[in-house]
Amino acid sequence: MGNVILVYKVLPKDPKNLRDAKRELEGLGAERIEEEPIGFGITALKVTLIVPDEGGVQDNVEEKLSKLGSIQSFELLRYGRVL
Repeated sequence: MGNVILVYKVLPKDPKNLRDAKRELEGLGAERIEEEPIGFGITALKVTLIVPDEGGVQDNVEEKLSKLGSIQSFELLRYGRVL
């Protein structure tokens, strides 16, 4: 099997301290983390992960995201195969 790419929009709990959120996301194996200004001083993080194409992998990633202490919420933006 190949790999899939997951792209999430993540909102940190503390918009003034993105470092903690980035550090935790890097611990999950994030390939890329981009800052995306939303407005009113709030910045979201666009996180790209490449994971094996196995059953339940998206659920596992989302479970890990929900357990991160610096993350308020997340939303899946893209799910696709890596060619």
